Amino acid sequence: MGSRIVGAALGDCVHIAGVLNFLSAARQAGHQTEFLGPATPVERIIEAADSDDIDLLALSYRLTPSSAESLFETLEKALVAAGLDGQRMVFGGTEPVAEVAKRSGLFEAVFGEPGGPTVEEYFSGGVSDLQARPWAQTLTERRRQSFPRPLIRHHFGQPDLDTTARGISEISEAGVVDVISIGPDQNAQEFFFHPERMDPDQDGAGGVPVRSPDDFRLLRKASRRGNHPLMRCYAGTNDQRAFAAMLRETIDNAWAALPVFWYSELDGRSQRTLEAAIEEQSDVVEWCGGEGIPVERNDQNQWGLRHAHDVVQVAAAALAAHLTAQVGVATYVLQMMLNNPPGITPLMDIAKMSAMDTLVRRRVGDDVTVLRELRAGLFSMPRDPERARGQLASAVRTALFMAPDIVHVVGHTEAHHAADASDVTASCRIADQVITDAIGGLPDPLLDLRVADRRDHLVAEAEVLLDAVESQCPGASGGDPLALGRVVRSGLFDAPHLAGNRAARGRIMTVVDGGCDAVDPATGEPLDEATRIAALAGS
Repeated sequence: MGSRIVGAALGDCVHIAGVLNFLSAARQAGHQTEFLGPATPVERIIEAADSDDIDLLALSYRLTPSSAESLFETLEKALVAAGLDGQRMVFGGTEPVAEVAKRSGLFEAVFGEPGGPTVEEYFSGGVSDLQARPWAQTLTERRRQSFPRPLIRHHFGQPDLDTTARGISEISEAGVVDVISIGPDQNAQEFFFHPERMDPDQDGAGGVPVRSPDDFRLLRKASRRGNHPLMRCYAGTNDQRAFAAMLRETIDNAWAALPVFWYSELDGRSQRTLEAAIEEQSDVVEWCGGEGIPVERNDQNQWGLRHAHDVVQVAAAALAAHLTAQVGVATYVLQMMLNNPPGITPLMDIAKMSAMDTLVRRRVGDDVTVLRELRAGLFSMPRDPERARGQLASAVRTALFMAPDIVHVVGHTEAHHAADASDVTASCRIADQVITDAIGGLPDPLLDLRVADRRDHLVAEAEVLLDAVESQCPGASGGDPLALGRVVRSGLFDAPHLAGNRAARGRIMTVVDGGCDAVDPATGEPLDEATRIAALAGS
């Protein structure tokens, strides 16, 4: 038999949700409970404690701290006068009132104070969920463990190694991030195995200056606390297979992320030709398949960032997934970037993501596990910090309509500065609260005919484009680097922001009007894929 716990909202406070939640948790922990009601006078508290066999009083108060201080003094005097000064009590309230309760010395536990215990910790004898739980250390197992909540991922990398390690420890202790993605600086991404080619002036530019496998081991060690988050790292842009093997050995890379076409002359992140990058990245993906490492391909995001129309983004997602599955990868991470390009409406975003999901699953078959990962657009965060927090919450809510397995949080500071550890934790707590609010169920967006019609349109148009890839670039769907290079060089896959690029045409015109569509440069009218593709032959 558990303890007998009596709860009440103290004084003239009528707010009872907190104390009732505590009593509910107490019952789940095996205790007997009784509630005296709202606005309970001190005299009634003393009467109950004196006349009943009470093990614990649970009191709450949510009004002003100054009133609470006076009330606690009255309570203490009344307890002493009744010979009950040894009565065990706990308290819950707002942070300012909780601080007053802590100072009073009356309570064995105060809920609501900074760094104070949770109710769950109190009833488990002070052992936190973070300490007690065996945290899964593979992506698929961690996802099963978190269900129905999606995993939360965030990028992190400060321009100093020690600062980054301390930040990873802080993030891990907070227990709100499931996956920490290490962001190396550009020197590390491009020249990790060629330090003589690094530019010292660029050390720490864009991320953490990791310079050896031991640096990665240090970061991994820093994460072995709190909720023991999975660790992963952005791919290098040269020597990619050696880099992938090193990440597997040092941080147990949760999954690899490589594009099909990018990290090449196409985006300038390495000096490799388009075809050389395609070939090397395909080799790394095949190696990952053999090692059982999940793989993410992010081509659809890269095309969207350069204002490619939605059909190209959907087709790129399907082609990348197909190429990945056919070399033996068993778990595929489908990353989908919202607000990309800027101006896309949530309605059209959901339609596009649903089209991607449909075609990806169609292309990889039933033997491949597909995990949906959604994130806010890279350029979607306003500079104003309060608006940025609003945008973060909005993007997470939109993402949840797609029932994601992973929510990739883009920090609310993105438009102002690279997130430090406290920014990461704050952003992920915002996301976590949105998830908590939505976990009970959201409406099905595909019941909205506008969403369903747009989804079906994008699927059909992307199939037209993929058929053209197959017929005009034979061997592309089989992974031939020269054939895949022709997909871009021919203009089948194209984007306005590739204008002047020697590896692409960059002649397409797109317009964002809810969704992003290709238009005729002369008339501004939308172009279907058959018409657009036919026009390429004569250009």
